[in-house]
Amino acid sequence: MKIAIVGGGPGGLYFAALMKQLDPSHDITLWERNAASDTFGFGVVFSDETLGGIGNADPVVAEYMSRRFARWSDIDIHFRGEMKTVGGQGFAAMSRKELLELLQRRCIELNVDVRFSTLAPAVEELEANYDLVLAADGVNSQIRAKYADSFKPNLDPRTNKFMWLGTNQVFEAFKFFVKETEWGVMQIHGYPYSDEGSTFIVEMHQDVWHAAGFDETANEVFPPGVSDEKAIAKIREIFAEELDGYEVLSNNSKWINFTTVRNESWRHNNVVLLGDAAHTAHFSIGSGTKLAMEDSLALAACLHEHPTVREALEAYEAERRPVVASTQRAAQASLEWFERIGQYKDQDPTQFAFNLLTRSRRITQENLRLRDPEFADAVDRNFAESQGLSEVAPAMFQPFRIGGLELKNRIIVSPMDMYSAVDGVPGDFHKVHLGSKALGGAGLVMTEMVCVSETGRITPGCTGLYTDGQRDSWKEIVDFVHSRSTAKIGAQLGHSGRKGSTKLMWEGIDQPLESGNWTAVGPSALPYSAENQTPVELDRAGMDAIKAEFVASTLRAEEAGFDLLELHAAHGYLLSSFLSPVSNQRTDEYGGSLENRLRFPLEVFDAVRAAWPAGKPLTVRISATDWIEGGNTSDDSVAIAKAFVEHGAAGLDVSTGQVAKEEKPAFGRSYQTPFADRIRQEVAAPAGAAVIAVGAISSYDDVNSILLAGRADLIALGRTHLYDPQWTLHAAAEQEYQGPGAQWVPQFRAGRRKPPSSRTDAVRPRLSLLKEADIEETTNHLRWTPESVTASVLVK
Repeated sequence: MKIAIVGGGPGGLYFAALMKQLDPSHDITLWERNAASDTFGFGVVFSDETLGGIGNADPVVAEYMSRRFARWSDIDIHFRGEMKTVGGQGFAAMSRKELLELLQRRCIELNVDVRFSTLAPAVEELEANYDLVLAADGVNSQIRAKYADSFKPNLDPRTNKFMWLGTNQVFEAFKFFVKETEWGVMQIHGYPYSDEGSTFIVEMHQDVWHAAGFDETANEVFPPGVSDEKAIAKIREIFAEELDGYEVLSNNSKWINFTTVRNESWRHNNVVLLGDAAHTAHFSIGSGTKLAMEDSLALAACLHEHPTVREALEAYEAERRPVVASTQRAAQASLEWFERIGQYKDQDPTQFAFNLLTRSRRITQENLRLRDPEFADAVDRNFAESQGLSEVAPAMFQPFRIGGLELKNRIIVSPMDMYSAVDGVPGDFHKVHLGSKALGGAGLVMTEMVCVSETGRITPGCTGLYTDGQRDSWKEIVDFVHSRSTAKIGAQLGHSGRKGSTKLMWEGIDQPLESGNWTAVGPSALPYSAENQTPVELDRAGMDAIKAEFVASTLRAEEAGFDLLELHAAHGYLLSSFLSPVSNQRTDEYGGSLENRLRFPLEVFDAVRAAWPAGKPLTVRISATDWIEGGNTSDDSVAIAKAFVEHGAAGLDVSTGQVAKEEKPAFGRSYQTPFADRIRQEVAAPAGAAVIAVGAISSYDDVNSILLAGRADLIALGRTHLYDPQWTLHAAAEQEYQGPGAQWVPQFRAGRRKPPSSRTDAVRPRLSLLKEADIEETTNHLRWTPESVTASVLVK
């Protein structure tokens, strides 16, 4: 093959070397506009997995890298005058300059035509004259811009400012210095890369950056290689204590806003993107160099394995895209956490350290227990103490009080529409459904959305509380839960609004009824989708009538004996549609500004609160973002949450979306938790209100991790409980917990131990000289201490 490479960073160089090893007859030319000696940055970090791949692909490169690595396993988190050390992580880093020098030498050894200080020919010329054109030209890729119609890039510049620096202080571990200054919270990401220095990245929110006066040089244009010395002088002063007399080192160091790069496609004819040109991942989760070298390995392998360039590029993208997407999801969660780091400034140092470690959701409590059991135990103890509890137990099984209601644990069966009522009356199905969940160990069982009127139903199968017969049927279910379990039961009240008069879910979710339909209503005459009915815009009389229906249903909920009431103001139903500018385009006092859009939902809330007993909690479910341009955002959700709390909400059930058919949610594990987290830190916790997290949470490990990090107070699980009605009790068995937080009814008590499965009862012989626990004890904490590395000193 005849190959053109644009960009002489680690990705481009490594790809050239790999291709030459696979076939020395490949004709490879690499252009790099900078000189060979122009190396920007300090250290790069690799995972053991990536190093294993490098070792398999090019033993020469791997052997040299291994001799230059700084290795350690500890993370030190400095916060509020304390340092928390967590072990068992595993890091390897080296100088970026040394890595580039190694790869440059390797390419020259293999007869790659490397042209430094040279601009590449126009991409059209390369495309015409080479079999393959590799665009490894970085985050500001000109080739990507040239063929933007094919690559369809999405560039997401973030709010934080950061500067890449170094120091001659040799850190012993990965260091997070989180410092509260007079201007706000600033943080340092630091790690050793040799026996001579460490990377020292300064990061802060742009508001803090402005307040501290770092914007003094914002309009200056620094030539390549020139650093922002005024800002660096100020950094030396602010972080004098952390530097401890050591120097800050600069190398093309200036303020940057991190840009997340995504592309719908990585290829255009015979042109392919690699590394930062194709994708970026925030430095707090990993190295762009690592990702680029992994790209190179995969691309070289695919080119070697497939007969044509087109097939090879398709295979490369199919293979790498899921890996990159997973990394980018974790990186996105991490960078957003650091953007909001100021909201955690009052956390206890132990909880803060755990929060920081679990920010990307790749590390969880159980994972941490394997890495550093002592710290994991300390997190559990700290959580119990912070809650004023004497018993140390898994966080999910610690009791919680919401308003005047005491819950035995922190697990809620989330409201789930069952579409199985007749004329709004819940029947045997609902009794079995909710009763089984109560017997299954959850602390609180929530009904589906119970509708306040016949025309307020979503479907003909939805339940209601608008007749006494419905109330009496609900009372039977409530009495069963109270008499047969220690669970509490809550009702969720709502009105379908413009999403009403539709088919049962399994007949066509959100599809309009073909017969027997009723008139839908909403804040504006805007249908939920082109297929749905155009709702009648509510006038004052209509709003008053619906408010009265909410009050009447509230009174029936109390008569039925429910312990808690939740107002459904999410998912595009009536109250939610008043809140969202997507569905509310009124021009009177109930539309326009957020204050106006809140007016009717708050009127309903106040009326319900007045009718509901003062000693029983009233919560609200909200959609924290509409996932659509022009809709409510996370900032709006904070204001909405604040308004409901100020009006007396005991808790906020934080969901997202379902407000408009055109939404584009960012699905993923625990994907809605960051919204709950922000509302808890900024609104609920200071006011003494609870926050419930929902959405793609399915493991007890994730539940415990969310609670321990302080991101929510309670966790609601829906589909998880459909899969396993006794999920909470099974989670207790898995964690070997027995206590008041997980009580088996006498009839089920014989099942409280997990049944043995095939071969799990086999007794294994001893085949090791040293106990595994002893090995873990000696290797749990590895510090980078260059003077003793040759002696392999492990510091406990």
